[in-house]
Amino acid sequence: MEDLTRAFDVAMFAIHRRARDEAGYRATAFLGMLNKRGGLQTARQLINSTKVSEGYTRLWELGRLDLTVEATVVDDPRWHPLFRPDELDRARKRLRDYRYGVDVNPARAKFR
Repeated sequence: MEDLTRAFDVAMFAIHRRARDEAGYRATAFLGMLNKRGGLQTARQLINSTKVSEGYTRLWELGRLDLTVEATVVDDPRWHPLFRPDELDRARKRLRDYRYGVDVNPARAKFR
């Protein structure tokens, strides 16, 4: 499980870089959380929050929910063992609530 957690850390830093490079979004608060808490604790905090983060909202505005923690976790079954079922359900619900992959851009739709 330790190797999976390390790989997840790498994936979290990768979505930060992709948000910067592909969407022009510099998620400084997210990067600070990653550096302080690591990828798994950061993801759990964001997923379990009752409110969406400013970063999630900004990525939604940019049409790039694929770069959110929630999408990264839900779309890649490799990460599922790191999260409780209720956390996965919460991430799926948030994505559904923001219409991730539903008719916004059918060519990029990944959400099941």
